[in-house]
Amino acid sequence: MKKVAILQSNYIPWKGYFDIIRQADIFVIYDEVQYTKNDWRNRNLIKTPTGNQWITIPVSQKNLSQKINETEVSLKNWNIKHWNTLVANYGKTSFFKEFGPIFKALYLEMDTTFLSEINLKFIKLINEILDITTEIIDSTSLELNGDKNERLIEAIEKLNGTHYISGPAAQSYMDMDAFAAKNITVEWMDYQNYPEYHQQHPPFSHGVSVVDLIFNEGANSKKFLIK
Repeated sequence: MKKVAILQSNYIPWKGYFDIIRQADIFVIYDEVQYTKNDWRNRNLIKTPTGNQWITIPVSQKNLSQKINETEVSLKNWNIKHWNTLVANYGKTSFFKEFGPIFKALYLEMDTTFLSEINLKFIKLINEILDITTEIIDSTSLELNGDKNERLIEAIEKLNGTHYISGPAAQSYMDMDAFAAKNITVEWMDYQNYPEYHQQHPPFSHGVSVVDLIFNEGANSKKFLIK
């Protein structure tokens, strides 16, 4: 049995994103598709004293057909601003002194302007913190063709996968008969019943960036990915 998960990259994603990666043997970053504005690609939520707040990487969208992996940052000092925002809102959390410097180094030493590359750097860093060892590859290395379903199936076959882990939103477009015809078992993620953790500024919110979990729970964070 070999489990494959395929997702577009997100900026400092929520814990459910890393739960999918954790359960897969191979995780495919699928960024050779259209960039969508006001989505999770370049932003996420953090907790603040006044409620959940968006933290957004400013990017340039030159045309509607622009791909995620073609999208670049449009403001030079975004990384410094984001780091200062995290300091302001998480500086007093229990594990900020331990994990803050790790994120600070990545933010302040950021050496790329491409959104996909930025997202991947954070995903890999967070995987290390959460002890997730899943192999990550870029979909472009697979040279995929066809429509949405055909590309997914081709990727899984090229990776010798037997199972595909998918988020529930994909039920609206996935052709289950096509997957069954290729003997690929689809496993749907269930984002219910995650345990709550110590979180600043109630009420509790599950749908914020995983950095909220890391700064509040530290090395214990990985326990909160398991239902």
